[in-house]
Amino acid sequence: MPLRILVVEDFEPFRRYLCSVLNHGQYVVIGTAGDGMEGVHKAAKLQPDLVLLDVGLPKVNGIEAARQIRNVAPAAKLLFISQEVCFDLVEAALRAGGLGFIHKLSVGKDLLPGIECAISDRYFISGILKEKASGNKGVLPARHAVQFYSDDAVVLQGLTDFIGAQLKDGKATIMAATEQHRAGVFDRLNAGGVDVDQAIAAGTLIPLDAVETLGKFIGEGMPAPDLFFDVMGELIETAARKSDGVAACGEIAPQLLAAGKGIQAIRLEQLWDLAAHRFGLDTLCVYSLAGVDKDSEIFHSISAEHSAVYVM
Repeated sequence: MPLRILVVEDFEPFRRYLCSVLNHGQYVVIGTAGDGMEGVHKAAKLQPDLVLLDVGLPKVNGIEAARQIRNVAPAAKLLFISQEVCFDLVEAALRAGGLGFIHKLSVGKDLLPGIECAISDRYFISGILKEKASGNKGVLPARHAVQFYSDDAVVLQGLTDFIGAQLKDGKATIMAATEQHRAGVFDRLNAGGVDVDQAIAAGTLIPLDAVETLGKFIGEGMPAPDLFFDVMGELIETAARKSDGVAACGEIAPQLLAAGKGIQAIRLEQLWDLAAHRFGLDTLCVYSLAGVDKDSEIFHSISAEHSAVYVM
């Protein structure tokens, strides 16, 4: 069966363009709306598989319309399209239940990939947003790296080297790891001349328990954007006030992968990537290779969410 799509867009020529692109093969546009309230009513009546929503809609804007559509058509996936380039707007869209945010300048290349991600329960954000963030004054280019490790000695040294370098550069560093790995990293940092207790007291080293922190992000079995942005946004902003920048490392998403929840792990990595670009974070994620085939789809999917991949 083709994917049944409702298009909610107030600019009629662009609405026609979207319909012309989507009315073929595996997609069919079952309805259109020119304002947010009409979009809510048609979503309730038609029960589409996917709703494409402009943000700047008359009567009821796209964000509020999305919240109402979630109530009247709970099975519908929501994908936003906007001419605005703003991380606050992306955050609001994800909080409202959106699975993607496509910039209108990029719709030609991003629309179909965005739809495929949405129907696969993955997020999709137009790259132009990250490019804009990298050009913002005062925001450092983000690095979101991943290290796949074969044994504990490798991951402990990797985390120790990362944290030591960030603290030396004057950055507050958030480390979310298991109790065993936190203890091992603390021992190595102290042995290398870093006073761990002093760094924690000063707020430049922020240790978190990976499992406990993960529990704060999960809502209805999936990483919830509102919970993630509330918890991590406040933590990052607090850390930034005590330093010249913020870095983060650890193994929160890897807890999901270890439990066989690959899609959830990818979603959380995508939220981390947004935070990394928004705040200019240097981030290192560490995944155990135990039970992970380097030729598997999940290995390549996790790797694709990162700017650099190390296998050790």
